[in-house]
Order: sequence, then structure tokens, then C-alpha cells
Amino acid sequence: MDATRKPVPDFSVFHPSETLLEAISASLKGLDHQPRNIAIAFSGGRDSTMLAVHAAVIAQRDGFALHLLHIHHGLQAIADSWQQQAHQLADRLGITCHSLKVEVNGVGTEGIEAAARAARYRGLAQLARQANIRHIMLGHHRDDQAETVLLRLLRGSGPQGLAAMSASMQRDDLIYLRPLLQVDRSTIDAVAECFERQTGWSCADDPTNAEDRYTRSALRKRLVPELDNRWPSWRSVLARHAKLAAQTNTVLEEVAAEDFSRLDVSEDGRTFSLMCWRKLSEARQAHVLRYWLSLHGLQMPTERRLQELMRQMRNLHAMGHDRNMRMKHGSVWISCHRGRVQLERQESL
Repeated sequence: MDATRKPVPDFSVFHPSETLLEAISASLKGLDHQPRNIAIAFSGGRDSTMLAVHAAVIAQRDGFALHLLHIHHGLQAIADSWQQQAHQLADRLGITCHSLKVEVNGVGTEGIEAAARAARYRGLAQLARQANIRHIMLGHHRDDQAETVLLRLLRGSGPQGLAAMSASMQRDDLIYLRPLLQVDRSTIDAVAECFERQTGWSCADDPTNAEDRYTRSALRKRLVPELDNRWPSWRSVLARHAKLAAQTNTVLEEVAAEDFSRLDVSEDGRTFSLMCWRKLSEARQAHVLRYWLSLHGLQMPTERRLQELMRQMRNLHAMGHDRNMRMKHGSVWISCHRGRVQLERQESL
């Protein structure tokens, strides 16, 4: 036997965590019907690996097909091995893995993190369509939720942003589920350590998670230790805040949807009447703009950016509809032509 060859991991010796099994089962029970195909957005890290391992148990029990969807961003030399590892895990679990290499482009004011996230969702949508999949599970947990709330507070993203991540969301005609959103990172790490120790499997470790130049990594490295020291329960508090904000946001969404329907909106929802928008109160003008951007899967603007957009829209109206406006927001431009506010994709310019 070749001494340099690694032994094949034996997953049969691992006993799944009841906490993770119950969380995933509860998420799937919340669906209107049981899908025949369900996928996991798989990076290879501990969160998505534990999600895959436990979802595979449930898939075998409940009789649905489980798939892994792996996006190769091409940003790191080690990414090739992560792609290979995704297919190896799928093979060990007896499920199918689909992978795709994408280009991360259009890096704007939000930085490489936002550009990579956008490329990831585009890639997931492409793979899902090819595999006839409509439901995708994500590995976000309660620590991710708390960090997201904190980042959005610091960015001044507004009440919609404070609702942070939802247990389920619809994007690109796909339904994304976050079954581990109420599970702590420490719980997942403990299960992963047990899995690695018992099976010999090594989860991927993304070195950028420790790089200070990335916003979320800087938060974890600099701010989180201080919060843990002074306010040990801060994650639970912020996660609860996100839940309450989401409930409040549901009411606000209903108001925004009604306001938006009165703006002489185009069939594709990409343009609306500037004159109709001007008839709303200032608070409802801001809220309907956030609602409009969210309909198209765009990131919430900071308060400063939103106020600047509204200032330009008001000034534009005062000077007449014949003057054009164009403001960059993520991967799109917000412009106005002949009294119609519209979204323009960057590639269309």
C-alpha cells in the first residue's frame, strides 16, 4: 500500500448532530410542498460541509435528491482544490455536485466582497436552472446574522437592512433557505471538529477569513473579541433584534408595495414615474426607493447615498424632465429620462 496515499474517509463512524438535523428538518417542513430536488450552496468550509452531511441524512430518509452547487470564484490559487474537494464530498455522500467557475467583475464602491457575492448568486442561479433545482440551502448561522446586523448598523442601511438575513428568501426565481440561522457558530464548529476527528475529512479553510483588509474579517478580528469580553450575549441580542426588525419590516413592506403600485410602474418593474414619486411624503419616498431596489435583488444603500439620490431626483424634477441624471449603485445605474426613473445594467451602457 502506498504510504503517501491518504485513507478514504469513513463517514459511517460519524453520528450526526440532532441539533443540526432538527434545524434542517424544520426549515424543510416550512415549505408549501416537498421538492424533489434540493441543493446546498457549498463552499467547502465547516458551515456548508456540516449542512451537506446532515442534509444528506435527511434526503435519504425523506426521499428527495440532494445536490451540491459549488462556485469557483478564481480569486485564490487554492480554489482549484476546493472545487475538487466539493466533488469528493458529494461522491462520499452519494449525491451529485455541480460546479462552475465564474468571473468576479464590476468591483465598485462596495468592494470585492460584494462583487464576489453577486457573482456567486449568478453562478448558483445558472447551475440551479441547469439541474432543474428551485430550492437552495445556505449555511449562514446565528453568528453570521449578528455580524450582518452589526455591519448594517455601522453602514446606516436603514430599517430594512436591520432585518438582516431571513430564514427564507426568493431571488432569481429561486427559493433560498437558511436552516442554521438559529444555530451558533460554536455548535457547528464543535460538530465539525468531531466529524473531522472521527472520519479524517478536512474541511476547507478560507485564509481570507482572517485577512484584515476584508470588512467582515476585520470586524471578527478587531471588534468581536471586545464584544465577547464585555457583552457575551451580544450575538443573541442582535439576532433577536433582526427578528423583530423583520416583523416590523413586513408591515412596512405592505405600505411600500401599495405606494409603489401607484407610481405608474413599468411591467418589468424597472421604471416608474418621477412625478408620482414626488407626491409621496419624504419618509415614504425613501422607503419606496428601498423597496424598489430590493425587488431587483440590489443591496440597500447607506442613508447618505439614499439621501443623495433623493436630492438629485428632487432637483431634477425642479429643473425639468429634459435633464438626465445617472447615479451608480452597485452593478446598476439609476437614471432618469423624460420623467421616468429607471435601472440600467452596467453592461447595457
